[in-house]
Amino acid sequence: QVQLVESGGGLVQPGGSLRLSCAASRTSASIRTMAWYRQPPGKQRELVAIIASDDTTNYADSVKGRFTISRNNAKDTVFLQMNNLRPEDTAVYYCNVVAGFIPRPYWGQGTQVTVSS
Repeated sequence: QVQLVESGGGLVQPGGSLRLSCAASRTSASIRTMAWYRQPPGKQRELVAIIASDDTTNYADSVKGRFTISRNNAKDTVFLQMNNLRPEDTAVYYCNVVAGFIPRPYWGQGTQVTVSS
């Protein structure tokens, strides 16, 4: 069982920056991928960025060049650096980890990001 604790959301003006963090505990289960998803108001949840066990990354087209996903050396904390934020980035952001001998997804509780002047 993996538990995820997120932090770093908040209110920011357009063009501003935020950094989200997600710490995974009970990581005896092998972590395969770590990712960030978001769910804008009234819309479906979507993948924002993902980092694999070999540190390869992938991003949604809408955030390429503005967001960066990374993790610490212990590979149990994942970060999302968000720069040049836009109002359309407003959403609840969820951390996702796929882990285990038989891989299964785990989700954080979500953190609100609001981009508004």
